[in-house]
This record gives sequence, structure tokens and C-alpha cells, in this order.
Amino acid sequence: MTKKKILIIGPAWPLRGGLATYNERLCREFNSQGHECEIASFSLQYPQFLFPGKTQMSDDPQPTDIVIHSIINSINPINWLAVGYKLNKKQYDLVIFRYWMSFMAPAFGTIARLIRANGKTKIITIADNIIPHEQQFFDTAFTQYFIDSNRGFLAMSREVYAHIDLFTTGKPKKYVPHPMYDMFGPLLDKQEAKRKLGLDENCNYLLFFGFIRKYKGLTLLLNSFALLQQSNPNLKLIVAGEFYENSEPYLEQIKNLGLTDNVILRTDFIPNNEVGVYFSAADLVVQTYISATQSGVTQIAYYYNKPMLVTNVGGLAELVPHEVVGYVVERDEQAIAQAISDYYTQNKEAEFTANIEVEKQKFTWKYLTEQLLDI
Repeated sequence: MTKKKILIIGPAWPLRGGLATYNERLCREFNSQGHECEIASFSLQYPQFLFPGKTQMSDDPQPTDIVIHSIINSINPINWLAVGYKLNKKQYDLVIFRYWMSFMAPAFGTIARLIRANGKTKIITIADNIIPHEQQFFDTAFTQYFIDSNRGFLAMSREVYAHIDLFTTGKPKKYVPHPMYDMFGPLLDKQEAKRKLGLDENCNYLLFFGFIRKYKGLTLLLNSFALLQQSNPNLKLIVAGEFYENSEPYLEQIKNLGLTDNVILRTDFIPNNEVGVYFSAADLVVQTYISATQSGVTQIAYYYNKPMLVTNVGGLAELVPHEVVGYVVERDEQAIAQAISDYYTQNKEAEFTANIEVEKQKFTWKYLTEQLLDI
């Protein structure tokens, strides 16, 4: 294997969230294989008035085993030029962009063009989304500008893989599922995890995890959960993640459905050192998305051997074989409730967990790096 000099461009510490976690883990994987990999992150990712959460910054300590340069200002064209010229001179073999929204396209497209002008560096992209969940009038033009600066693409869902063809054809592209997140600590005994979270150890828990936006389908889940209350009085729902929109409609819905005592709201950002505790405490991870491409939540669930329920949207069903490691259901309140009920009445936990141990072997970081280098 020829040692490569590689740069990942996208969020990383001190920024927080799934993109940063992914980029840092990918960087470590490249380095573990003998390559020289660094990350170019943001000095300014979003202006604060555009950021829907409470803070963009992580409380975690600075990583000491990877190199992160916080240098990109997403709204300053002079910065894009300066960063592009600087990275051009570094003579990387490969630069990998993480593309998830068109807001970043002007900065990324400009920087990519300047880097590749050195005649050596290859530009490829890991595309989380090509068509955004929440669309804006400038999406198509901005995305086209960025796509044109690339040599190849890797998509983590078949839907995004197909969307690439709306902007370019003939360039190499691959579909590789999102790798398994394996950096949030060990699986805990379920009762121990419940104690750590201050939960009633005699109850069963569903877990809705991740930031809350309309497309994540929490409204649908709450309506489904209400249908289960009479037949499953000891069943509770943990909502663990920060509101990225107005919380009042959700709180009103919980009240109106009589779920106040059965929905546990942990709606601050969940730090990395607590993620594993929430998954360890859960019986079933529930993702009732209205729309989706792929999800890192699914890959956390795989690591913690947790059965899943997902709706049949985007790439979620690709990762969760129905009645093997969980359920794939339509976006229907009754169907969701029936699947959750089936999980408990048919005692599916042991069967699904055993199957997860086999299925999860497909989702390795080593395979991802091999495919990126092949592109």
C-alpha cells in the first residue's frame, strides 16, 4: 500500500455533532492504516442566527491523536481564497469533502477548485445529502457549483447515490453504507444504564435519539406511542436530543395525548460520553422519519446491539433488514404501534440481537477507507 497524504474537509472539534464525530473517526482510520491524514474544519461554520441549536461547540476535550485545522469561514469569500491557496501548496494526494447542505457549496466549491489547480490533488466527496431535507431556492445552482469541482463521489444511501446523477454523470461514484459508530464507550448492563440515567428500572424504554426537526417524525412517534399506553403501561419513551425548532408544539402534543408521565425528555445536546448510556438503557431504537437519506443513529444502535424500528423512507430500510434486526414500517401510526407491540409480545429482543451481531460486520471503517481510495 502506498502511503497517501489526505485531508478531510468538514466539521471537527471544537464543533460538535455527528458530522464532526464521523470525520474524526475516519481520520483516525486512515492514520491507523499508515496514511497521513488531517482535517480542515471551520473557524465559522454557521452565523449564530442561522444555527437552530443552543451552541455549535463541543464540551469534549481536544483530541490529541489527530490534527485539526479550524480555518474555514463559511461566509467569507476572501477566506475561501486564502484557504484554497494555502491548501493548494500542501500537495495532498487526496482531499475528501463532507457535503451535507447547499449553504456550504460556495465555500467548498471555491476551495476545491483552488486546491486541484496544483495538478496533483484529487477531490472527492462523501455526500450525506445532495437534495436537502429542507429545500431552498438556491440549492440547485449552489450544489451544481460544488459538484463540478469533484473527481468522484461516495454516497451512504442509494437515494443519494441516484441524486448525484441529477448533477453529473460519468464520474466515478460508489455506494457504501454509513460505518458503525464505535467510539461512544462500552455497552452497559441495561439495569445499570437505567440507574445512571435516573430511570425506573422496572420500566421498558424506547429511544428516540438525535436532534429534533420536523423530518425526524417525532410527532408521528408520539401519536403512535399514545396508542400503546393502555396495553403497555410500563412502556416509556426517551426523547434524547436537542430541539432544532420550536419545542412548544411537541410539548403541547405530549400534554394533549396524556403522555407527560411516560415521555422522558432529555432535550439538551447529549455529549459523547453519555451516548452509550442512553443506548444501553433502551430496548428498541425508534426512527419514525418522514424523510431521510441515511442515519448515524442506526449505526450507533448496531454497535450497542440494539434492535431498531425505522420507517420506509430514504436509505433507512437498506440498513435494517425487516424482521431480522428490527422492523421497517410505513409512516403510519397504527403500523408503528403494531410493530412496537409485536416486539414485546413476541419477545423478539434475543432473536434480533443475535442477528445484529452478524449484520454489523458489514459496516466497518476499513471498508469505507478502501472504497474512498479506490474512487
